[in-house]
Amino acid sequence: MTTRPNTDNYLDLFLNDIPMMDVRAPIEYQKGAFPHTVNKPLMNDEERHLVGIRYKQKGQDSAIELGNELVCGDIKAQRIEQWIAFTQKHPEGYLYCFRGGLRSRTTQQWIKEACVEYPLVTGGYKAMRRFLIDELAISAKTQNYRVISGRTGTGKTRLLKRTPNFVDLEGLANHRGSSFGRQLTPQPSQIDFENGLSIELLKARHLRSGPIYIEDESRLIGRNAVPQEFRDTSTISDIVVLEAPLEERINIVLQDYVIDMTNAYQQQAGIEEGFKLFSEYLLNSVSRIQKRLGGEQTQHLHALMQAALKAQQLDKSLDAHKEWIQILLSKYYDPMYDFQLSKKAERIIFKGDQSSILEWIGQD
Repeated sequence: MTTRPNTDNYLDLFLNDIPMMDVRAPIEYQKGAFPHTVNKPLMNDEERHLVGIRYKQKGQDSAIELGNELVCGDIKAQRIEQWIAFTQKHPEGYLYCFRGGLRSRTTQQWIKEACVEYPLVTGGYKAMRRFLIDELAISAKTQNYRVISGRTGTGKTRLLKRTPNFVDLEGLANHRGSSFGRQLTPQPSQIDFENGLSIELLKARHLRSGPIYIEDESRLIGRNAVPQEFRDTSTISDIVVLEAPLEERINIVLQDYVIDMTNAYQQQAGIEEGFKLFSEYLLNSVSRIQKRLGGEQTQHLHALMQAALKAQQLDKSLDAHKEWIQILLSKYYDPMYDFQLSKKAERIIFKGDQSSILEWIGQD
């Protein structure tokens, strides 16, 4: 392997999705990391804890001595083997620890002793995280954003992904942004969400051109909070309103929240258990907005949902779902959306269906 120098070119790392090996302990990695990284720790959580105690009590030299005692023999050999496997799979990659200090240099030295030269990221996780925080602020202040708005079920995400330069906030948060928006896989940590957003904005700035399209989101997307400086910009940006007839919106909601979610649960848990879990998801989603719907309306929707679920399970009929979807759209989501949009009317620069908006963007 040709020797490559260590790097502090964080922009290049993130723009090009360079694979990186994070040698911090798992607990550190879970709190915050970057896309296209894997955790191959020098020390596990318990080993790190013990070394940390020794460091506080007796200093660095004693801590290093304990670390070498804990990570030795077969344990050391197994970890070196994992590191070398990563270097072979990703010859263009790098390794890093928290500050680009002792752990990354130790890892680098140990694999060098196994005849593998592999570079590290100077400054480590802390410097890269600082870089992304600073760049997020720059992206928020300097870029031209256009917000895609529209009633629930108009297909805003579908439209977003057909624009020439977009950042998918809901995709980054792994949540659709409503009471029904929870996905089967967990949302990222807040730090991971912020890191991912900053990286996508870097790509929008440096690799593409023109306005950056985003969806109209509230402060929270599930449990992930949109960073304040980015939200401050999005709440004053121009708005493009996507329109669609009610029947089309009902069918989009049916596809996204009934058909797709049924399939996802059944693929994960099997036909019977998956349908049970899907049913719980659907009923619980309505229960989350009971305070706004009122008890009587919630009970009515639950009854309609249960009847629709029974029909879906017995004969795979989906038509009954359309009744509760129509009520939820017209009685809950539409009035709420119309009120919110009325306060933003001066920011609207275009309205239309998906085809007309895409045509307008092309002529822009």
